[in-house]
Amino acid sequence: MSLQDDLNAVRRNLDELTRKVEQLEQQAGRRKPGSSTPASPPEPSRMVTVPDTPYDSSLWTDSDDEGLGARDRRAP
Repeated sequence: MSLQDDLNAVRRNLDELTRKVEQLEQQAGRRKPGSSTPASPPEPSRMVTVPDTPYDSSLWTDSDDEGLGARDRRAP
């Protein structure tokens, strides 16, 4: 095969892969996990409203910064 034939074959395969991924994304958007039936919209009674107000800073009084270690020690 020539280089051009190889490139054409790769393009065809990528186009086919793109079509298959788009089909899977559409199917996944319509189905519940583990189910073969289309998903329904969430029930309003199961939704939780998260307020925009800041959290009370006393919640974090004794906490360390995750991944940074304790405030009074140096990082390795």
